[in-house]
Amino acid sequence: MGTAERRDRGLNGFTRAFTAPEPTSPGGESISVADPSFSIATPDSMSNEKDTNDPTADDPDEPPHGGVDDSNPAGNGEDAAHGDPEPDDGPASDPDVDRDATADSGGESAADPDDADEPWDDGVVVDEGDGFDETEVVGGSDEDRNGESAGPADDGGIDELGSTVEVEGAEIEEDPDEDDLLGGLKIDTTAELEIPDRLVDQVIGQEHARDVIIKAAKQRRHVMMIGSPGTGKSMLAKAMSELLPKEELQDVLVYHNPEDGNKPKVRTVPAGKGDQIVEAHREEARKRNQMRSLLMWIIIAVVLGYALIIAGTVLVGIIAAGVVYLVFRYLNRGSDAMIPNLLVNNGDTKTAPFRDATGAHAGALLGDVRHDPFQSGGMETPSHDRVEAGAIHKANKGVLFIDEINTLDIRSQQHLMTAIQEGEFSITGQSERSSGAMVQTEPVPTDFVMIAAGNLDAMENMHPALRSRIKGYGYEVYMEDTIEDTPEMRRKYVRFIAQEVAKDGRLPEFSAEAVEEIILEAKRRSGRKGHLTLKMRNLGGMVRVAGDIARGEDAEMTTRDHVLQAKGRSRSIEQQLADDYIERRKDYELEVSDGYVVGRVNGLAVMGEDSGIMLPVMAEVTPTQGGGQVIATGQLKEMAEESVQNVSAIIKKFSDENISEKDIHIQFIQTGQQGVDGDSASITVATAVISALENVGVDQSLAMTGSLSVRGDVLPVGGVTHKIEAAAKAGCTRVIIPAANEQDVMIEDEYEEMIEIIPVSHISEVLDIALEGETEKDSLVSRLKSITGSTLKDGNVSSPSSPSPQ
Repeated sequence: MGTAERRDRGLNGFTRAFTAPEPTSPGGESISVADPSFSIATPDSMSNEKDTNDPTADDPDEPPHGGVDDSNPAGNGEDAAHGDPEPDDGPASDPDVDRDATADSGGESAADPDDADEPWDDGVVVDEGDGFDETEVVGGSDEDRNGESAGPADDGGIDELGSTVEVEGAEIEEDPDEDDLLGGLKIDTTAELEIPDRLVDQVIGQEHARDVIIKAAKQRRHVMMIGSPGTGKSMLAKAMSELLPKEELQDVLVYHNPEDGNKPKVRTVPAGKGDQIVEAHREEARKRNQMRSLLMWIIIAVVLGYALIIAGTVLVGIIAAGVVYLVFRYLNRGSDAMIPNLLVNNGDTKTAPFRDATGAHAGALLGDVRHDPFQSGGMETPSHDRVEAGAIHKANKGVLFIDEINTLDIRSQQHLMTAIQEGEFSITGQSERSSGAMVQTEPVPTDFVMIAAGNLDAMENMHPALRSRIKGYGYEVYMEDTIEDTPEMRRKYVRFIAQEVAKDGRLPEFSAEAVEEIILEAKRRSGRKGHLTLKMRNLGGMVRVAGDIARGEDAEMTTRDHVLQAKGRSRSIEQQLADDYIERRKDYELEVSDGYVVGRVNGLAVMGEDSGIMLPVMAEVTPTQGGGQVIATGQLKEMAEESVQNVSAIIKKFSDENISEKDIHIQFIQTGQQGVDGDSASITVATAVISALENVGVDQSLAMTGSLSVRGDVLPVGGVTHKIEAAAKAGCTRVIIPAANEQDVMIEDEYEEMIEIIPVSHISEVLDIALEGETEKDSLVSRLKSITGSTLKDGNVSSPSSPSPQ
């Protein structure tokens, strides 16, 4: 068995050495701790002078010590790679050579490479004859160690997003004359589809974002993705970690600093090597403690024997033995301080690290120093053992993903900005509960690719300098909510359902009819004619609910009936509240759906994103006592108040009477705490006020929604499908919508027979449909036409490209 030698510098500068049995690794391999194969470098052994015994010293083709040798990326020296012993002061024990090994494997040491007198530095060289696989130490494959990079696949190696949907035993037959919901895909169940292995190939839609992720992974650029929840931001972030190379991964070790205990040393080594270094140090400490314990008991036995046999004084012997014991205990204090702390361990990591730091507090994001309950008296924990890595350190050479980036406090955003800019960040105490206020490590590598995500409001509270760094060193991407409905996209949706079933692992496969119903729901949720929704998380939730229903019935397959049941069971909270709201209003007869009433109009609104409610609006005109004004109540928000002001412009021009002598009161009935936002009630307010001014009744079987310009044009709004369904549920038989929204209507089949949809382009059309009495109505409409100057020619009414939110 070999021996382990440890060298310590004495008080007078001389070197003393002792030998110990050679330790072994947990796997049984022999690891030399301090012989030429494995050295713990000390000031005596750390020399920058050229070794005259180095076989490569006179070879002009070999790089000098500290250089980069493409033929041996491990950087352990040619002899070390073949298990040949090296001289004591050769490259294996030279700290500069070991640091170069670290740099050659994809990273740089955070410690000062020029400091040759650091007792914490060490190197690990494993004898090939002991059966140790060199690739486990270096952290790369044979190709990696030969200098070939296994970087991310180039653009040509990644298929166009979803361009090919693999099908076994089925064909794709597209018929331009047939509206096939499966896009021409001939399958019986989703089991016939093959699922791509890589996450980047499983993303549905978001082609622009996917292309950016591929380019960013290849060039190691930062990315900020802004869009609605459930559009694939986190999935793309995870996919990026699969595209980054793995051969550059590193382990990070923290060592005790004998010169300043509050400033631990930091060292980086190739991935997988950190475990070996820590185990070797731990084994050496264990052997050293065993030898000291053995020596202590021998001395105690000698002292007791001398006291009992020769001196004959038992008490003196016991006291002397106790003194010896206490002396050895004092000498053993801090014996484990030389064992390094493995801060970041990437030994078992198969791909580039992916760290989700969404909502992380400062310590979890930036690293922290644990509290030490015993801070004095020789019982304290060494500072380097209390250091904890943050997400920015664990994501080194990988991806750091932060969703809702604006929720991070400004201080954390500033530190994150520094880590991005410098590529390294020291760890210190981040909270008042840590005892690390005075502890600060050397800089730890933070060479990560950051992917920030959030909704549209994320940019408002984001630190401008942080966004500038992301934009300056990467890309900004907007995530689409919808995508054009094409046969190719329908086939991708079929694959999406198959992916959700495979990902869950417990759901029955979906039949072709069930898949068709889900694609129809995707069309409805898009809110646009000829589009499909890209909010895949919500759609995936309905897939899982349908599968759970089928599984609960022990069905072999998920059918269309199961999907229809899932639509009701997977309703959002807003939908459930809206249904309950409608039922309660019916109980108290707050909704009127027949007859004519002066100054009352059934408006429509949306709750959340996928539910609608009927919102009655009432108006009254009264004499004023201090100048005419328009008074609107019902928790109106800013945009709703502005729409009321726009309506007042038409009312002032329309009325023959002096409006300055009248007050116009507008009330939104029982809007509750949430209030009213948006301008989709503009035509509702205008109709109610004109009805009250002219004392003409409004048809209560009619509901309406639409924005209004100051010239009387009816403009498009959002959520028309859900609003129409809400009107049908409330008992209305007709509904007025903007003509520009006619193509966006995709109501359920059950409501098509219940309600008539009437598209309009001008406020005069609204009055013509809604008001009572032919004579009075014709007079009002003619007057309004002459005031607004509208030609009312179909297709001539301009409208904005995007509807208002409500």
